[in-house]
Amino acid sequence: MLARVGQITRTLHDSLRELGLDKVLEKATTEIPDVRERLNYVARMTEQAAQRVLNATDAAIPMQERIDAGADEILNGWQAAFKAPFSEANYRDMATMTMQCLADMRNDTSATKQQLLDIMMAQDFQDLTGQVIRKVTDLAHNLERQLVQLLIDYAPAEVKRESNSGLLNGPQINPASRNDVVADQSQVDDLLDSLGF
Repeated sequence: MLARVGQITRTLHDSLRELGLDKVLEKATTEIPDVRERLNYVARMTEQAAQRVLNATDAAIPMQERIDAGADEILNGWQAAFKAPFSEANYRDMATMTMQCLADMRNDTSATKQQLLDIMMAQDFQDLTGQVIRKVTDLAHNLERQLVQLLIDYAPAEVKRESNSGLLNGPQINPASRNDVVADQSQVDDLLDSLGF
């Protein structure tokens, strides 16, 4: 049995080498761990950016609440001052409270601006991860194209079909608007079954 498995393995290896697929497999085995690292990098960067956004939001919300409460207090105070009989002391108190509130608002808006800038800067990972994702999708597309071509080349003669380049375009974003796209796993299984796999 071991001799037979060895012979089958050797035949498969020789056939793959003759077809040039050994280089494709070798390339795939070196690229797949690299792809895994790239995807881990994307996940790490996305998680860090999300954490920065959440932290900045958590810091900015109390400042916005203070600004709102201060504006409400000043508005109510001035409305009460206008309804009451004129009192210079009351107007001076309101003016002092208004100036203090405006100074506090200035500090809070400046700090909120900084938090918004942090949120914006947290998105800087998008350019880098976008490049990584593009490389990963290119690799997946190349592997898919080669595997589909292998299926087409070695399909039994009675089910062999011409290759449709539409199948090589990767995942379809809107398959409902097309009739030449598989939309679920059962259709993929039917396609492979029709090819004898």
